[in-house]
Amino acid sequence: MCGRYASSRRPEDLAGIFEVEKWEPEEQFEPDYNVAPTKDVYAVLDRPLKDAEDPKPVRQLRRLKWGLVPSWSKTPEGGARMINARAETVHEKPSYRRAFSSRRCIIPADGYYEWVTGKAERDLEAEGKKKRPRKQPYFVLPADGSVFAMAGLYEFWRDKTLPDDHPQSWWVTCSVITTEAEKSPLAVAPADGPHALADIHPRMPLMLTPDRWDSWLDPSRKDVEDLRSLLEPPPPGLMRAYPVSTAVSNVRNNGPELLKELEGPEEGTLF
Repeated sequence: MCGRYASSRRPEDLAGIFEVEKWEPEEQFEPDYNVAPTKDVYAVLDRPLKDAEDPKPVRQLRRLKWGLVPSWSKTPEGGARMINARAETVHEKPSYRRAFSSRRCIIPADGYYEWVTGKAERDLEAEGKKKRPRKQPYFVLPADGSVFAMAGLYEFWRDKTLPDDHPQSWWVTCSVITTEAEKSPLAVAPADGPHALADIHPRMPLMLTPDRWDSWLDPSRKDVEDLRSLLEPPPPGLMRAYPVSTAVSNVRNNGPELLKELEGPEEGTLF
């Protein structure tokens, strides 16, 4: 799954990486080293500009709220539960299938956090039979230090209790697509810890390599089977993982110190 991640790159840097044509400086916010559900996050998307005469899609860097609210929802309350969409079923689930066909985005990150647990508990969680306890957190990121481009979906929701001109009358929300975690060895693994992403958690965010960015963002691509081909996991061996402080488990903690690599799991935690 993806329940927490870090995003420290400035918007001007993201604009350069993703060849963004439009972003609003007033929408800039500070680096966030502990991004949690319901927070505002950066997302890259291709969409015509509002009120523009030219219907051509423009690549934009937008602020979205993490936790997708389907357009047909009566209230936005379920958004906090819809932070992830499974790659295997995203094309058929009522909450995601419309966004999958026409409203896809990339959610850039430095990497994501995941909490390791024992194999027996992971097997039960994969079957949906048990929710694992949080233990030693690990930070997972591209081994070459490049941006971690997570495949995402976005959706619009209208708050009908507010007038049209109210600044909060429209919500724009998003969800991260997850896939089965890699079982192949990590490019860089901790000496005393997991050697594959599947050793940490059965799921991982779907990372899009740069050769897929344009195809994923292209709103003209609507054929479901064609789009499903873009959900293939990235090549193995691109990722590294290392243990970080359990301070990240508290969403109130935030700062670059959360990304500091530990020599091994903290005392009292288990691999």
